[in-house]
Amino acid sequence: MSAVRFVAIGDSFSEGVGDELPDGTVRGWADLAALGWADALGEPIAYANLAIRGRLAWPVVEEQLEPALALKPTHLSFNAGGNDMLRPKADIEHIADAFTRVLRRCDEAGATLIVLSGANPSGQLPLSSLIQRRGDELSAAVLRRIQDRPDVLQALNWPDRQLSRPEYWAEDRLHMNANGHHRVAARVLDAVGVGAPEEWWQARDVPEEEPLSTAAYYRRHVGPWIKRRVTRRSSGDGRRPKFADWTEIRPSSAG
Repeated sequence: MSAVRFVAIGDSFSEGVGDELPDGTVRGWADLAALGWADALGEPIAYANLAIRGRLAWPVVEEQLEPALALKPTHLSFNAGGNDMLRPKADIEHIADAFTRVLRRCDEAGATLIVLSGANPSGQLPLSSLIQRRGDELSAAVLRRIQDRPDVLQALNWPDRQLSRPEYWAEDRLHMNANGHHRVAARVLDAVGVGAPEEWWQARDVPEEEPLSTAAYYRRHVGPWIKRRVTRRSSGDGRRPKFADWTEIRPSSAG
């Protein structure tokens, strides 16, 4: 098996929502990081991704962590809490405790933990001040839990002001587009010590599109989100992980 075995767990951020390919499948930063990692090493790596959109932090831990560790990864990435922050009664310390659980289990399994924070969408969303405050609180709470662990790899995107600019976000303003996912992937590759293509750090030109009116935005994106909350449904209901077992990621030059 490959020397590097990388598995991602989490929600839509790690699944790759917002970075849709022409066939409708999602790619995202974790897929990109796996390819960039293989390219940097010049050899294949093993990659799995158990993330499911819409998941709250503790369901991610309860549903995905043990199956991920059963694969015996060398590296496990974890991000969660973005969906929790949008709920009326978000318990920030309880959310951050999920990171403590993941770290403890990675220690026990001998896997290196890669901790990510999500990018900050607050400037573009309704209730922006609330999202900003909760994101700041969650970031601080997570960092307190890993402050004495220099072996935990950090790819922190919440403080990245450039990543908050509109050119890094999809139409729904909640998920990153290809530009955003490339920039996050570059930060992950830096964290694991291999570096990334310089162009991944910068936003690429995207086709000009007419911005949605406020009414159209609420009708297309906010309304369905509210309906799911009222009916206690999730965008991830019925979805399966896109890479539940190891897939070999070969360097681009290998064809």
